[in-house]
Amino acid sequence: MQTKMVMLVIMAMMAFAGNSLLCRMALVSSSTDPVSFTYIRLLSGALVLYLLTVFRHSPSISAGSWVGAVALFVYATGFSLAYVAIPTGAGALLLFGAVQLTMILWGMFKGERFNSIQTTGFFLAIVGLTVLLLPGATAPPLSSAVLMVMAGMAWGIYSVLGRSASNPLSSTAGNFILTLPFAAILLLINTHTMMTDLQGLILGIVSGAVTSGIGYALWYAVLPALKSSHAATIQLSVPVIATFAGWLILGETLTLRILLASLAILSGIALVIIEKR
Repeated sequence: MQTKMVMLVIMAMMAFAGNSLLCRMALVSSSTDPVSFTYIRLLSGALVLYLLTVFRHSPSISAGSWVGAVALFVYATGFSLAYVAIPTGAGALLLFGAVQLTMILWGMFKGERFNSIQTTGFFLAIVGLTVLLLPGATAPPLSSAVLMVMAGMAWGIYSVLGRSASNPLSSTAGNFILTLPFAAILLLINTHTMMTDLQGLILGIVSGAVTSGIGYALWYAVLPALKSSHAATIQLSVPVIATFAGWLILGETLTLRILLASLAILSGIALVIIEKR
């Protein structure tokens, strides 16, 4: 890849990991509830992206799609609700494990077939997810884990859709804007639990405007130039970044279970992707 492309990819991966860290910080160290955080995140992302399209003289909301908007909304909502009870690294591991498995299963549906090494890798990743979810003192709550897996599946669908985006910035802006009716309905349903403070508001705005809005636009921009195997492999760096960020900044514990599950999931998915033709 060219130097510019490499830099854009690195920035996108840092943004993805930043989302996990910012969301976890908002839910742990502020009084902001997950639904309010989701709304702030989507609203600020939509506003900044729309202003960017105006600045570039391409404010076409129609570039987005309802399918993309639903996938983005399900991802953002499940992501926030799950991070109430899941550490940063474990959440990112579940999220991007589900992302990659979704993309792998989509490839199988489209006619791709596994060889013996890919089959081994696929089952190794499943074993890693199982280890992470087994009952125990360090296992994440099952309901939160299921929400994060659903969020990962939605993000996998969103990434698949992004490969056909002709105008990355306008597509991302349109998708964010189309999520707002869903986010507003969810907020109205949960008015009795709405709560936020200045810290949570700032974290939500940064997550929406920078690490989500601009980060996703960058990802949509590089996706068409990447092979599917490269795009999938690159995202495997996010759980590692998020895990160590949670450890360094939030003081979260690096447990043996998380380390073993990480090794199994990332190694398994890497085997599947690297062996892809």
